[in-house]
Amino acid sequence: MTRRTGIGDDPAGTSRAADGVTRLGDPSPAADGAGPAVLRRRAAVLGSPIDHSLSPVLHRAAYRALGLDWSYDAIECDETRLGTLLDELGPEFVGLSLTMPLKRAVLPLLDDVSPLARDVGAVNTVTFLDEPARRRRVGDNTDVTGMVAALRGVNPRPAAGRVVVLGAGGTAAAALAAVREFGWAEVGVVVRDQGRAAALRTAADRLGVQLTFTAWPGLAAVADAALVISTVPAGAADRVAREAPLRAGQVVFDVIYHPWPTPLAAAARSAGCTVIGGLELLVRQAAAQVEQWTGRPAPIDAMRAAVRDRLD
Repeated sequence: MTRRTGIGDDPAGTSRAADGVTRLGDPSPAADGAGPAVLRRRAAVLGSPIDHSLSPVLHRAAYRALGLDWSYDAIECDETRLGTLLDELGPEFVGLSLTMPLKRAVLPLLDDVSPLARDVGAVNTVTFLDEPARRRRVGDNTDVTGMVAALRGVNPRPAAGRVVVLGAGGTAAAALAAVREFGWAEVGVVVRDQGRAAALRTAADRLGVQLTFTAWPGLAAVADAALVISTVPAGAADRVAREAPLRAGQVVFDVIYHPWPTPLAAAARSAGCTVIGGLELLVRQAAAQVEQWTGRPAPIDAMRAAVRDRLD
């Protein structure tokens, strides 16, 4: 993955180490030039490791296009630090993006969770809502929103055949929720160890999706599928790419966005499949966050252009 280097100005009250990751400091007011000082609105992505994240590229491009003087940074944070960090955030923070390993760990630390995020069992978006008595933390899952948007271009339908998901992690749960939106109620899952798929089984039960498990690499299941969604890390699906008899008419969605094309995407393209990459998922899930926090339509074209420039 491309490692993140600093883009734009550091927000007041933070420091940036040599690794390009922002550390929290005391929030500082930013003058609006015409009246009393106001807090500069802030958002951030949390995770570990986080220095590779492209979320700052996407969000900064969005706020710039919207004419907002907001900052957005990457903050290194693991499960042991998450609760303390959430308590330390000042009133200038409007929201957070969460990546691994925090999407499930954050659930007990929130005041409310959207029905979708609760069903999926993972949160990638936290919005801070100011109320008279207190400040509430509300969790949502825009990974599902992004996946639905990415799939909508090919408009897959159950009549075309089965859907198969590679992997059983949090992104796989989002995939179940996404394909449910297109009418699938049964999904094949290819995993190395069914014993590690307990959370996915629970999510499927909440979503009303029936799972059929196949041992890795599930070449026959992949060959028979109309839609294949790979949610596994880079390199994990290389055997599927080499050995699965992919064919024209299939849709292959690989959630990895860099490096691109992945071996699976390249093999699918060579076989005549319709290929969807993770870049569109990345852009669309971030766009949904921008819209939640700003209340305005996200400048998707500007966001997509910014991340493509970074990856080129």
